[in-house]
Amino acid sequence: MTTPATFNTCQGIIGQAMVDAGLLMLGQSPNSEQYSDMMNRLNQLIIFETTRGLKLWLQRDQSITLIAGQQMYTMFTGGDVNVPKPMRALQGYYTTATPSVRRPIYPLSWDEWLRLSQVTQTGAISQYFVDKQQSSLNVYFWLIPDATAATGTAHLLVEGPVTNFVGLTDSMNFPAEWGVGLHWMLAADICTGQPQTVIQRCETKAQYYLNALRDWDVEDVPTQIVPDSQRMDPHGQQFI
Repeated sequence: MTTPATFNTCQGIIGQAMVDAGLLMLGQSPNSEQYSDMMNRLNQLIIFETTRGLKLWLQRDQSITLIAGQQMYTMFTGGDVNVPKPMRALQGYYTTATPSVRRPIYPLSWDEWLRLSQVTQTGAISQYFVDKQQSSLNVYFWLIPDATAATGTAHLLVEGPVTNFVGLTDSMNFPAEWGVGLHWMLAADICTGQPQTVIQRCETKAQYYLNALRDWDVEDVPTQIVPDSQRMDPHGQQFI
């Protein structure tokens, strides 16, 4: 009797996907070339999936040590903030040193950043601009932190990357409940050329599970967005 692979490992996901896609009979195992190809496909699908909706377990509060007079901070392995390059920054706040008091800092779009008339002014930081580059996430603060602001710490809520599979027994960097969705997503990707009933079943199952998981992957506490009076002028227009 074949010992089943754990369902949330690379090996388990690939084996289930190939059976459901009709590429293996029940009880058969993929060969080494199939494992290599399927692992690459699975990693590609997972990387793409992280661009869709929230991934709460990938989010973390990332502190940034401020330096007086330094406006831009790089975030990547070996950068000013030595962490794997985050995919994006969602929110921010600033914490004073003594006493420790939080206050929000606000994101700027490219349009808002380019419209700033004074980008070299120093003082207390109130906003940040994120420049997404291929190999790094570059964060600019405005105002540029002065000596007083540099005694505090900036924080960004960032979403980190998913850890790819590198070995067959690696567990996925997803909660266990995502195993079924990922294996059907892989099955739908590899079932090309199979009978239409198999293709339709794989695509339908993948869509069903992924939609359910994306709807589930949200914060438990409702979020209400309201206009911020600190960023509105008397005529209701946003200003910086």
